[in-house]
Parts: sequence; C-alpha cells; structure tokens
Amino acid sequence: MAAAALKASGVVRALRTACLLLSLSLPGCAWLIDKQHELALRPTPGQPADFDGLRTGDERTLVPVDGANGTQQLSLWWLPHADPGAPTLLYLHGSFRNLYYNRPKIEALRDAGFSIVAVDYRGWGDSTPIVPSEATIVTDAWRAWDELARRQPDPRRRVIYGHSMGGAIAVRLASELRHGSDYGALALESTFTSLPDLAASAGFWGRVGAALTTMEFDARSRIGAVDAPVWMLHGAKDRTVPVELGRQLGDAARPGVRWIEFPDGSHSRLHSESPQAYRQAFRELIGRLPPPDKRR
Repeated sequence: MAAAALKASGVVRALRTACLLLSLSLPGCAWLIDKQHELALRPTPGQPADFDGLRTGDERTLVPVDGANGTQQLSLWWLPHADPGAPTLLYLHGSFRNLYYNRPKIEALRDAGFSIVAVDYRGWGDSTPIVPSEATIVTDAWRAWDELARRQPDPRRRVIYGHSMGGAIAVRLASELRHGSDYGALALESTFTSLPDLAASAGFWGRVGAALTTMEFDARSRIGAVDAPVWMLHGAKDRTVPVELGRQLGDAARPGVRWIEFPDGSHSRLHSESPQAYRQAFRELIGRLPPPDKRR
C-alpha cells in the first residue's frame, strides 16, 4: 500500500512539473516539448549492473534506424522457444522499465508457449539514448515488426503484445495490419484508452496535463479497426492504469474481446501474482491460433 502511494505521488509530481513547463512554453519550443516527453515517458537507458546474460541461444542485436541527427541504434532481442513450431510474440513494453527489467514477464510469456521478439525503443536499454517521443516509439515498433515478420514467416502465428503504453502502440500497429495475412492476434495487458484519459484519472493536475499534453497514445480511436482476436488482461487493483480505462478500451473494440480481469492484480506483476491464470490465458490464446503450416 505504501509503495503504491509513493508511486502515485511521484506520478502526480511529474504531471505537476510537466504542467508548469507546458503552461510557460511557447508553441514550438523544442526544449520544453522534450522535457514533457522525458517526464511522461521516463526512459531508462543502459543495463543493470547485476545483468548476468540471457539464455544460451537468445540474441541481442543492434540495428540501424534513421534519427534526427543521423543513424541511431535500436536494440532487438530474439528469445526462441524450445519448440521450433511455437508462435512468435512481438513484445512492446511500457514506459519507464526497459527490457532488462521486463525479463520476468517476458520469460512468463515464453513459458506460456511463445518465441519472443522484443524491442527497447530508442531512449531505453541498449538503444541510442535520446529523449523519445510518440513518433520515435511508433517508428521503432514498426522496425521491430519487420523483425517479427522475418523470424516468423507464418503470419497466422504472429501475436502483437503490449503492456501499458506499449499496448497503445500495439493497437496502432494492429489497426494498420490485417488478421490472417499479417498477424494472428492482439494481446493487451494493463492498457489505457489514451494518455490524456490516463492523465485525467490522476486528479486535478492530471486533468490540467491532459489538456496541455502533445502526446496522445490514442488506443480508443484505433482499436475498432482491429479485425483480429483481441485478448485483454487487467488487474482490478491496478493503481497506475485504472481497470475502468481497460474496460472502456475493450468496449471500444469489435465484439468478441476476451477480457480477463485479475481480482487482486496490480499494474506490472500479473505474471507473478497469478502465474497459473496468466499462463493459462496465453495458452488459451495460442490454442485459438491456426496450427503451424508445415509447407512453410
């Protein structure tokens, strides 16, 4: 309870500071826009000192991407499942924690039956340490999509997954792709309707921030275009993204969403708080995918 309160107070302080900066800014002031992005997205570059390596056979690679000041680097991870016929999941993380700190959740998804392609957007992990924006994150997610398509030639066995902010990016990708010919399913965990909606849920300063922010991460307006099966997981005790925002996002999708609510679930630890239910949810999703095409 105390940890959650501290986290919430930190969010409010960040929103208050961002609001002050934005209220003083002039249109087009790049420094203040960058500061807003830094405060809201909280990128974490580098790797933890106690990182002891990935499993044998796992890969970390840096690929070039075009940046504002020339070529930059994007970190991609390839974490294959022991079963070569396993479906492949594109892992899009949320704000703050990079892939190194997402490893327990990633491993839970691999244990459920997926091979994993994961990306650290620029600003996070081993990628170029820039101040990210919604545009750079979307660009990086599309580059990771290309890697997913390369690693998994059967489009029906591709799953796009996003946690929190990453869920909004996952919805954006899925809304521009087609079920069957591009991918097989969309999975969202602890995802909100839009960043302004999330900010407004934090109280007065959040509502001010919602009115001033230049970032949208608007999943609500796009999810209706998603024509694939949609799995949604959310903790009823999520203190970062209220479960009501997840329900509203599900209501905006086409009929047939598989909504899985964890009564005691938090924002980032569903995989460790309810490991069996978490694993079962994703194994159920895998069971809905077509079997591997042996002709490929």
